[in-house]
Amino acid sequence: MNQPASAYGEMLGHPKGLFVCFATEMWERFSFYGMKYLLLLYLTKYHLFTDAMGLDVLGGYAALVYAMPVIGGLLADRYLGMRKAVVFGGILLVLGHLGMAVEGHQAYMQGDQIIRDNQALQVFYFSLALIVIGVGFLKPNISTIVGKLYSENDPRRDSGFTIFYMGINLGSFIATLLCGYLGETYGWMYGFGAAGIGMLLGLIVFLWGQKYLEGHAEPNNPNLLLEASPIGLSKEKTIYASALLALFVVWQMLQYHAAVSFTLNALSIMVVVGLIWFLFTQCNSVERGRMGVLMTLTISTVVFWALFEQSAASMTLYADRVLDRNLLGFELTAAQFGAMNAFFIFTTAPFFAWLWMALAKRGKEPSTPVKFGLGIIQAGLGFAALVYGAEHPDELGKVAAGWMVLAYFLHTTGELCLSPVGLSAVTKLAVPKVVGVMMGSWFLATAYSEMVAAQIAKIASIETVSGEVADVAMALASYTTLFEKLTLVGVGFGILLIIVSPLLKKHMHGVH
Repeated sequence: MNQPASAYGEMLGHPKGLFVCFATEMWERFSFYGMKYLLLLYLTKYHLFTDAMGLDVLGGYAALVYAMPVIGGLLADRYLGMRKAVVFGGILLVLGHLGMAVEGHQAYMQGDQIIRDNQALQVFYFSLALIVIGVGFLKPNISTIVGKLYSENDPRRDSGFTIFYMGINLGSFIATLLCGYLGETYGWMYGFGAAGIGMLLGLIVFLWGQKYLEGHAEPNNPNLLLEASPIGLSKEKTIYASALLALFVVWQMLQYHAAVSFTLNALSIMVVVGLIWFLFTQCNSVERGRMGVLMTLTISTVVFWALFEQSAASMTLYADRVLDRNLLGFELTAAQFGAMNAFFIFTTAPFFAWLWMALAKRGKEPSTPVKFGLGIIQAGLGFAALVYGAEHPDELGKVAAGWMVLAYFLHTTGELCLSPVGLSAVTKLAVPKVVGVMMGSWFLATAYSEMVAAQIAKIASIETVSGEVADVAMALASYTTLFEKLTLVGVGFGILLIIVSPLLKKHMHGVH
């Protein structure tokens, strides 16, 4: 099959625009992951938040970050086009990450009271809000541009997305190592500041490479943006004004966890009720079966991601407080362990790609529900590794770093069983006229799992003195109790999903 020639030439057999998107997304993920693993440590060690307070902020932030792209993608599709959405989002992200570098004064104890720099904290919350809105505009639209660079039947499409996906993980790997080191070794402002510089580089690359995107990032109907909205501004200016208004709403929501929780719960109930109505009134028996399976798989992802996302929550605190962080002669910071996920994506993803193809040729490839079950079981087994490690501490009562590495390895192999097939399942099982709704529901489930992950981590909240644990043995026992429960949840739910997989496969009606 002939592949379409790019008007601006190719690089490594792909449109040059792919590498513009690759670099932009790499730096965006650099900025995102550069601050993700520092966030909870910064709040608990610098501003002396309790574990519960810090986890509420992390959970609210992460939930909103995964919910906003649904709106940003919709606005870009219908009005702005991808270029304007990415540039606007990128500017907000640069400002947000650089704002995170404003530390203010370190919190301190005065008698029984903790004195915090509330002005610096307001800058911090506002910076998080900028990042949330910025990700909403940027994240979904870079992927869309990559898809548009290839015709529907272009045989290079899958390998193009593989290269793009490597950009995501390259950004994550480098950022977590570099920003994690700078933030914990030299000062939080250096870690957060480096993340901001990374995003600025990404934005510059995107603006420089516009011609290589071959017009695919432009709005479908530019004249629509010039039309007046009900408030008298053009539709384009109305979108920007609305985003800035949303910025102030998110700024406040991040300070009141109950607001995020209420919003996600309300949205989830509305979506579930709406989908049940759709299933029983608008679908035939085949469509009803497939949609029912898709809803089951979507709900199961909440379990997986709630376990997996302990990485930036309880597992980061675990690494900081009870882990011997010496690995192969190198002393890692707690945040740097987050780089293990990206490292194992690099090293094991090719094996999984080969494995599924090899099994498919023999007619033995597991069904989608079985893959989901295997993924969730591996997430549970990751915590089993930490439980086993806790039973064999060193002379200081700390756990060897190798057990954390094994936990990340199992979580990543679990991710590779579940995540790549998830979005594909949405497109294959959803009734065509509600694919967009189901994709939105998928991301809503991910957002919901971030909130759940933070609440789970709070089970092992530890009392600290000036941000440090006074009793390592007690802290280790608390984390081990939590991880034992997460092992049972992961392994138990995964086995249950595998047991019911024949029934689910039957209702998929031939979709693999």
